Amino acid sequence: MTVLLVMAKAPVPGAVKTRLCPPATPGEAARIAAAALRDTLDAGRALPGVTPVLALRGRVADAEDGSDLTAALAGWSVLAQRGGDLGDRLANAHADVATAWPGRPVLQIGMDTPQLTPGRLLAAVRRLDLADAVLGPALDGGWWALGLREPRQAAALRAVPMSTARTGRRTWAALARRGLRTLALPVLRDVDEWPDALAVAAEAPASRFARQVARLRPVPAPDGRR
Repeated sequence: MTVLLVMAKAPVPGAVKTRLCPPATPGEAARIAAAALRDTLDAGRALPGVTPVLALRGRVADAEDGSDLTAALAGWSVLAQRGGDLGDRLANAHADVATAWPGRPVLQIGMDTPQLTPGRLLAAVRRLDLADAVLGPALDGGWWALGLREPRQAAALRAVPMSTARTGRRTWAALARRGLRTLALPVLRDVDEWPDALAVAAEAPASRFARQVARLRPVPAPDGRR
């Protein structure tokens, strides 16, 4: 059984989605992040035959919509993220899953792709059956998903600079240096800046994320001005 590992920050104002400010305030950005996380949890919960795990940085109790997020985590195992930079925290989360659920492959995603559906996740899990690893490129040059048959191979991420336009290519190369056969997943847009938020909301108009984004979207005046 595959472990679905979601890496997330607790949606605390001032700590998440700061590049959405402006037009969002820190509180509004945190509510958008909370909606994205809940959409992601819903998609994971609807995926059959996986063990859902959340690796969390921060505390849900301090977050926007904390009580709803707590309820949404029913049935999920929650691990605390360990380490300094993102590469270390990713590698540590995979290692912690390998210790807690030995012998299981891992598909890891984040909270920045609320347009993910159970169908897209299932396709990624099945593709991992065909290779040592799968990698989902993001439009900005990063990646939105990493699947590993042996999750301890995520140690390769410690040497990869994260959040750059070359992170995806460097991650692919790091996996190749370990002799892993990697297959690509579809390219998705993750949410970093406001244009990303608008595009992803349009792709998933029925999502909680889209409803939160819509609260900030300027409404045209009758004469067409904004």
